[in-house]
Amino acid sequence: MHRLCFQNSAFVFLSRSLFTTWSYQDPEASEDDSPENAPTPPTFQISLPALLETLQIFSLGDSNAFRQQDPYDTLNAFRQNRNINNPFSTAALGSSALCRISYENRGSPLSIQISETDVTTNCDLTTYQSETTEDIPFDRETLALKTIMRSAHLADAISELASTNPTSISLIASPTAPYMSLTAIGPLGSATVDFNKDQDPLLLETFQCPSRFRTTYSFRHIKAVYRAMVSASKVSVRADEQGVLSLQFLIEVDPSAQAEPGKEGIAFVDFRIVPQVEGEAAKDDSETDDE
Repeated sequence: MHRLCFQNSAFVFLSRSLFTTWSYQDPEASEDDSPENAPTPPTFQISLPALLETLQIFSLGDSNAFRQQDPYDTLNAFRQNRNINNPFSTAALGSSALCRISYENRGSPLSIQISETDVTTNCDLTTYQSETTEDIPFDRETLALKTIMRSAHLADAISELASTNPTSISLIASPTAPYMSLTAIGPLGSATVDFNKDQDPLLLETFQCPSRFRTTYSFRHIKAVYRAMVSASKVSVRADEQGVLSLQFLIEVDPSAQAEPGKEGIAFVDFRIVPQVEGEAAKDDSETDDE
């Protein structure tokens, strides 16, 4: 699953253990096709709000409630309830319904069948040709920063920095102490959180930074990542020399939600965020934040 906009993108990778059954056959494939000549898997676009509304049709909660909350109250609420924020648990979903997703061929709708007790709902979501298949460029060969830490440490830092009502957040990394810092700047002032790799207990499990590095991002883009941040157990923070930020979260699946108990159940969510350019912070400050 892939969500892309001009300044940030998100990828969700779901492991096989999340599904009770999984079957894939490309209608354009033939027996004579070699692995090198196999047809490209179908790519299509759907409405994300429509998909969320469909999947939450049996949910006990109000799907609009999250949108109506103050963004910083939302951060604190997620922080305080991180132990029950596993998105792959029945408690988080508010429903134990079974979901069947099918897609016949190119141009067909995405069919979703949701069943709970004696009630079954069938929904067909219109598919569209993808506007773009290009990803935000991220050069893994020229990394300016790479570190792995417990996601809770990063979530706590972002929650603390949110109290300044920031418009932007700067990431500073250095091969010497304090190694990595986050600085938030907003109308209520500024604040900085340092991550020292030599601190006890250990904050940074791995840390690689060849030379001093600094770049700035829109805080609303970081805020959009927060729900995955509090749900994950670990996060890999990487930035290339162009300043593109990659936040890859490892989310452990609740055993009760696994289709195949006993197998490792994990999902990865990867966000890429483009750095701000000069003058962009002022523009973000004047825009209405409707996320």
